[in-house]
Amino acid sequence: MFPELRPEAIDLIERVTTFINEDCKPMEKVFEDQIQVGEDRWNSYPSVIDDLKEKARSKGLWNLFLPEEYKPYGAGLTNAEYAPLCEEMGRVLFSSEIFNCSAPDTGNMEVLAKYGNESQKKQWLEPLLNGEIRSAFAMTEPAVASSDATNIETSIKRDGDEYVINGRKWYTSGAMNENCKIMVVMGKTDFDAPRHQQQSQILVPMDTKGVTIVRPMAAMGYYDEPIGHAEVLFENVRVPAENLLLGEGRGFEIAQGRLGPGRIHHCMRLIGCAQRALDMACERVESRVAFGKPLSKQQSVRESIAQMHCDIEQARLLTLKAADKMDRYGNKVSRDLIAAIKIVAPTMACNVIDHAIQMHGAAGTSQDFVLSAMYAYARTIKLADGPDQVHMMQLGRNLIAEKAVAE
Repeated sequence: MFPELRPEAIDLIERVTTFINEDCKPMEKVFEDQIQVGEDRWNSYPSVIDDLKEKARSKGLWNLFLPEEYKPYGAGLTNAEYAPLCEEMGRVLFSSEIFNCSAPDTGNMEVLAKYGNESQKKQWLEPLLNGEIRSAFAMTEPAVASSDATNIETSIKRDGDEYVINGRKWYTSGAMNENCKIMVVMGKTDFDAPRHQQQSQILVPMDTKGVTIVRPMAAMGYYDEPIGHAEVLFENVRVPAENLLLGEGRGFEIAQGRLGPGRIHHCMRLIGCAQRALDMACERVESRVAFGKPLSKQQSVRESIAQMHCDIEQARLLTLKAADKMDRYGNKVSRDLIAAIKIVAPTMACNVIDHAIQMHGAAGTSQDFVLSAMYAYARTIKLADGPDQVHMMQLGRNLIAEKAVAE
């Protein structure tokens, strides 16, 4: 069904899997212990992260997400080849960062590589590719239903050789960390243009006058230190006109180019999260005894384990099918499968992780296991990059239209 992986892709999969198992997973507790608390939590990375990054880069495990067209910058893998790597990264929540493959930097790097001019690439893309800085993506707003991105109210108005930006964003991922130096901001340059031609995207350095970090935003109680999600206020923020990406009214075009790969990356990671949760559940039920016999002997537990396995395999195959179609025909032609996996994978991961928590008892909700953090991530992705309901609405609409045309 799927093309055979190239030898270099197989080699990378083996190397990344080994690195995660031998270097990243044993450091999970160290990572948690090294995270700063209070106001200092955004000012530095745990030293274990820096050490692992240096080791990964020395082994050539760096910028693995960029496809063939951007090969000078990355590994040149197809979506189908990157899928197993991304799944492995999903098993350890911080491991994407180790390989310079974490969101929102991956999406921002893809945007800059695809739509940025040479000056923008030199100033922002190269430092991002080198892991020297971090970035943020500012689209969601607190005052409007941002599931419909045409609702956004942030204004980007031309004034001579500058654009002036006013608005308020939140859940701007990456913006809390002091090493975040640049934001990609989506707003409206023309409120009277056709609905999907009002929006534009523009580069805003974090130290620009008028940019205020209002507060960190928690996601299911997690602040994702040291990266974080921020509420950001833009008050008469002025940036050079050349900071605009691609041109006025092309914000949705850029967003669609960005979100296809971004959505499939999240789905891949969630499959890795779910698989690890299942593995943990299988170990747990063998080691715990209730009502005179191991949990693994209880029929309800066996049925849950079986269903978890089936659900993961179904989501994995659907995601690989979407990745393969993207490689063959492009993101636009693959939009229905991309929507389908974005509906299926987060729900699957939530269900599987929830069952794993149940099998761990109270410990499953504690800081001693990674399950609660995994669940928070999975539940958040049911909203991120478009809520489930939006994808279902659009997928249903497209399928009905295709059926009508066929008849």
